[in-house]
Amino acid sequence: MDEISNQIAAQRNYFQAGNTKSYDFRKQQLETLKQTLQSYENELIRALKTDLNKSEYEAYASEIGILYKEINDHLKQLKDWMDPIKVKTPLTHKGSKNYIVKEPYGTVLVIAPWNYPINLALAPVIGAISAGNTIVLKPSEWTPHVSAILRKMVAEAFPPDYFVVIEGDKEVSEALLDQRFDYIFFTGSVPVGRIVMEKASRHLTPVTLELGGKSPAIVDNDAKIDLAAKRIVWGKFVNAGQTCIAPDYLFVHEDVKQKLLKKMQKHIISMFGKDPLANKDYTHIVSARHFDRLENFLDNGKVVHGGTTDRVQRIIAPTLLDEIDWNDPVMQEEIFGPILPILTFRTLDEAVEQVKMQEKPLALYYFGEKEKKQQQIIDELSFGGGCINDTLYHILNPHLPFGGVGNSGMGAYHGESSFDTFSHRKSITEQTTKFDYGFRYPGSKLGLKFVRKLFK
Repeated sequence: MDEISNQIAAQRNYFQAGNTKSYDFRKQQLETLKQTLQSYENELIRALKTDLNKSEYEAYASEIGILYKEINDHLKQLKDWMDPIKVKTPLTHKGSKNYIVKEPYGTVLVIAPWNYPINLALAPVIGAISAGNTIVLKPSEWTPHVSAILRKMVAEAFPPDYFVVIEGDKEVSEALLDQRFDYIFFTGSVPVGRIVMEKASRHLTPVTLELGGKSPAIVDNDAKIDLAAKRIVWGKFVNAGQTCIAPDYLFVHEDVKQKLLKKMQKHIISMFGKDPLANKDYTHIVSARHFDRLENFLDNGKVVHGGTTDRVQRIIAPTLLDEIDWNDPVMQEEIFGPILPILTFRTLDEAVEQVKMQEKPLALYYFGEKEKKQQQIIDELSFGGGCINDTLYHILNPHLPFGGVGNSGMGAYHGESSFDTFSHRKSITEQTTKFDYGFRYPGSKLGLKFVRKLFK
């Protein structure tokens, strides 16, 4: 605890000295982070293979490559983002200048998850660097090889008074949360998110919570079935379903259900092979505890594809579960694994009403060709973000803020939204001294008359 307290105190002193605030400093740190990532790229890919059995393609595409793109976007736009924002001057403020200054919060804590242990650790850090903060990063203990390399590469490239990685288990996370930070960014489960928010409230620390929930993929009867099946299979089973925005359940129109299931089985085989347990590039489940929780879901409904498991290697084949209803255990919590339960509906209105009864999801995916129905989904359902006729792809656009709503989280990041998340917007009125309005002061005979007129 003393070591953690001393580290945070050192970072606060470093920040208060003004070291992090200039454009040149922030730009240099982003460039350093990019160069360090490039130097450690192969080691990080090997660590992902060890911890999660991620293939080189998946490791680069979903973890490292996306970070290069994010850093490049920040380097290109940072100067403009840092500029004060001029706002209109009303008649009551004639002669003054009014603007918004975007200042860093100070010392921030980033708590990262295990499912994308590089991307979801460093993507928020990019925003914290751009905004001019000092950073404490706590990686997940469930991916120890990635965590160790993150600590090594950050220690090599940055002074700990500016950016430090602190490893450890649940007790270390709790010790960090007991400290006073200026901002906390957490990615993880809803139950832990509640703990983070409770701890932050003791110091009135603002938070971003990137959580999850049961994100539906809704397939209507006019959808392009083969393409829908292909995109749902990819979005669900990439990283063995261990993705916070993966389709958590499939809600399909009864008229196209059987056709969709056939196409999905075809694409599962095409992407993962007839025996996914023997696929050397198929991602493993992160831990035995998580494996056991997922395996219990296989008793729900009827397995129509997959269902095979290997507990020693922690592998569960991509699985489709039919004959599911809302009361089954698999529908009571976020699955976070390669199991897709299937529900049916008769009309889109019925589907919308059913989804409304659930907690607001982090993502939602609608497949259908009619613009009126697409707009109905957007207008009537609340969710963090999503796609029409695709899955996951919205997260790859740095110009779209990514985040949840309600039970699926609060706050957003990516691109400029990351910069804004880690910046306080400070409002400034720069008043003229060339003249002074008398009506604003008590005792002015015309004061009330002018005030009534000005505020009409």
